[in-house]
Amino acid sequence: MSKNPDIYLLYEYMKKVPFTVRMKACLDAPVDGAVLKDAVQEAMGRFPYFNVKVGLDDKQNYTLEHNDQPIAVLPEKDESLTLGSDEVNGHLFAVTYRADCIWFNYSHAVCGAMGGLFWVKAALYQYMLKKYAPLEAPKDVKLPGTPVEDGEVSFPDPDQLPDDEPISRYDGGDTNLHLGRMLKYLFNPFARDTYYYQINIPVKAFMEYAARIDGSPNTILAAMMFKVSTRLFKEKEGTFISARISADYRKDIGADESYRDFVRFIHARFEWSMKDESIQKLNMRARGAVISQNQPELSYERFKKLCRIHEEIDAKPDLKAKKKHASENSTFRSDPRDTYVISYVGQTDWGGMDAHIKGFYTITDGDLMIELNATTETLCITYQLVNKDRKPLELFCEVLKEEGVPYTVSERYTRYMPKIKLPS
Repeated sequence: MSKNPDIYLLYEYMKKVPFTVRMKACLDAPVDGAVLKDAVQEAMGRFPYFNVKVGLDDKQNYTLEHNDQPIAVLPEKDESLTLGSDEVNGHLFAVTYRADCIWFNYSHAVCGAMGGLFWVKAALYQYMLKKYAPLEAPKDVKLPGTPVEDGEVSFPDPDQLPDDEPISRYDGGDTNLHLGRMLKYLFNPFARDTYYYQINIPVKAFMEYAARIDGSPNTILAAMMFKVSTRLFKEKEGTFISARISADYRKDIGADESYRDFVRFIHARFEWSMKDESIQKLNMRARGAVISQNQPELSYERFKKLCRIHEEIDAKPDLKAKKKHASENSTFRSDPRDTYVISYVGQTDWGGMDAHIKGFYTITDGDLMIELNATTETLCITYQLVNKDRKPLELFCEVLKEEGVPYTVSERYTRYMPKIKLPS
């Protein structure tokens, strides 16, 4: 593989999913646009691998070239941004703001949530430092002027990883319950009528509950969403319900500090016969799935497959062929189809910023998808749906109530996922 590893997801862009991300920080005071603009420029200078624009070489490979234009910091509008466009100075990253909220918009090709947080935390810290100095810095924040470490840009050599066969594999297969809800969305991933709700749960109350049933945020939410699904979908012979849990595997392949996106999925299959089981028992089933699939051999296999596909894309003769091959061999879409998705990056150290962050939410694509973030005081859930039907939300809140977990829920918000303008 000779090309920048960050380009390959761009070949899949606009096939069925937008592959863009929004991270939304809700603060305790209205955002000062002028201060934010300065802070974002300072922070972006620390990340040369994000400070890029997309090009096309003479062999019709996408390239990432240095972008010396400032990153766009714009008022949030009720419409989607187009990354890579003149509006955002060609960048794959852009910032918008309105009232007391800041949205960090970026292409998933360059990084996922882990890498995105590198940039987000640095930009937020520079902003708050100007507003509230002195301010304790998060221990892992990457400050302007500090060097880019080797591990930060790590992309392992797949040939150096073992070829050992995993002890077991998930063989649960695809669920067909979800297709009816997703069909319209799959034909138009940028449809305006896709939504999310912000659900806040006090960390202390949730962790006390988790300790009682011996669960983690991922496994508890997987169990709760199974309950939701049994009440949302009609039971049909031959069908089942399954969870998809995002699993970061960078540590397995020796890329612990890398900004790049190394994610595979853990799948938990639930049968209809389990629908009356307690959340505690369902949580244990989800834990079993996590334990059985948490094998480094599966991570090696995933990474080697990814690198092989990259090489195959490089070998295709033109852009059309590269896009076709990327779409048909997508590692994301080759996974078993699941009913719902749980994604959690883990506890985040916000340092002194924590006092000024009311909530932090990740907005992505998909339906019946939960993105989870945490501050010191609050678990921040983004509950994502493809239409205005509130029933899935109401059922989730119903389960929280049944389990005695306190929560608050926001109004409905439109996602406005960014588009990407690419050379052709």
